[in-house]
Amino acid sequence: MTLQIGAILLLMVAAYAVASFKKLSVELSILAAAVAGGLGGAFLKTPPIAELPRHLVEGMFPYLDVMLVFSTATIFMALVNESGGVNYVVRGAIRLFYNVRVVALLVLMIIILIPGALTGAGSVSLLVVGAPVALALKALGIPERKVAAILFIVAGLAAAAPPVNIWAMILCAGTAIPYVGFTYTLGIPVLILGTFTILWFGLKKEGGMDKAAALAALPPAPPGMNGWRVLMPFLVFFGLIIANRIWPFATPIFGLPLEFTAAALTAWLVSPKRLHVLKLARETMQRLLPLLATMIVVGMLQQIMTATGVRGMISYSVIIIPLVLLFISLAVIIPVSEGVLTYGAAAILGIPLIWFFDSIGLHATVAIAGLSILWPLGDGLPPTALIGRLSVMVSEYKGTYWSFLRQTWLPWLVITITGILMVVYSAKLAFLVRWSM
Repeated sequence: MTLQIGAILLLMVAAYAVASFKKLSVELSILAAAVAGGLGGAFLKTPPIAELPRHLVEGMFPYLDVMLVFSTATIFMALVNESGGVNYVVRGAIRLFYNVRVVALLVLMIIILIPGALTGAGSVSLLVVGAPVALALKALGIPERKVAAILFIVAGLAAAAPPVNIWAMILCAGTAIPYVGFTYTLGIPVLILGTFTILWFGLKKEGGMDKAAALAALPPAPPGMNGWRVLMPFLVFFGLIIANRIWPFATPIFGLPLEFTAAALTAWLVSPKRLHVLKLARETMQRLLPLLATMIVVGMLQQIMTATGVRGMISYSVIIIPLVLLFISLAVIIPVSEGVLTYGAAAILGIPLIWFFDSIGLHATVAIAGLSILWPLGDGLPPTALIGRLSVMVSEYKGTYWSFLRQTWLPWLVITITGILMVVYSAKLAFLVRWSM
C-alpha cells in the first residue's frame, strides 16, 4: 500500500514539475498535480474512477469563505485607495513627522500593514500603498535597495497580521480549529518584527530631500479629502467587530465578508470624488483571479491527496522525523514550500504539522501563528516570488533580484527564529490566545 501511495505522490510531483517546466502558472501546475494524482489513484481504485469527478468538484469549495473574505476586503481597500485616502495619509505622515524620523517610519510601516492585514495578501499592500510609501521612504533618504527590502518584509508581515491570515484560515479549516484567538498571538509579533525591520533599514539617513521637495514628489490627495473621510470606513469595520465582542448575545454575527462590505459602502459614501464602484469592483476581481484560482486548485489538490492516501502518508512522514530536526527544518521547508506552492503549502504541509504539534502537547493556535510568520518569507523565493518581485517593481530598484534579497538577511533571520520559537514554546504562549478571545 505504501508503494502504491508513493507512486501516486511521485506522479503528482512529476505532473507539477512538467507543468512548471512548460511555463504554466502555479495554479495550472497545482491543477495538473491534482488531476494526475486522481487519475493515478483511479488506476489503483483509490478512489474509483467514477468518484474522481465528485472529488475534484468537492475540492473546489472548502475555501469559499476565505475567498469571500479576500474579495470583499480587497474591494474595500481599492475603494479607499481610489478615493484618495492612501495619498492623503502618506502625505500627512511626511507633513507632520518628516523631522521626527522614527515616528515617520513607524507611521509608514502601519500604512503598509493595514491593507495586507485586512485582506490577507501582502501583494495588496504593495498594489494599494506600495508606490506612495516607496516615494515617502526615498524622500526620507533611504536608498532604493533598502526601500525594496522594507516593502518585502513588511508586506509579508502584513499578510500574516490579523484579522485576516489566509494561511491560518486554511490550517484552521483543515484541522477543525476555530479561527479565533489570533489578534494578539499574531498582532504582537508582527508589530515587533515590523518595527525592527523598518528601523534597521531606515533609521540611518543616506541622502534624501527636504520636506517641501518630498511633499511635491508625492501624489496629491483630491480636494475635500480629510482625516474623518479616511477614518470613517475603518471605524465602521472595527466597530462591527468590537460590538460583537462586547455584546456577543445581543449583536448579530455579521461575518467578515459582510463587515468588509459595510466598510466598502461607507468608503464609497464618504469619498470626496465620484467612484465608479461596479467598474472598480470588476477590475479588482480581475486582478484577484489568480489568487482565487489558487484557493480553488489547492482545495482540489487537498481533496485528491486525502482520497488517495497521500495526505496520510505525508502526515506519517512528519510524525517520524526527530523532533529537534523537525523544528530546525522549519526554517527551510516552510519558506521553500510557499515559494513553490504559495497558499497550497499550508494545506499540504501545514495541516499534518499542526496535527502532530497538537498531539505532542503544543498549543495549536500559537503554533499556527508561528508557521504563519514563516510562510511570507517564501513569497520572495522562486518560482513564484510574488511579493519579492512586486517590491522590486514598486520601489523601482534597478539592481539584480538576488542583491535585493540578500539585503533582507537580518530581518529574515530574526523572523525565522521568532516563528520557530513560537512553535517550540507555543504551550507557554497560550496566554496570548486567551487575551485575544
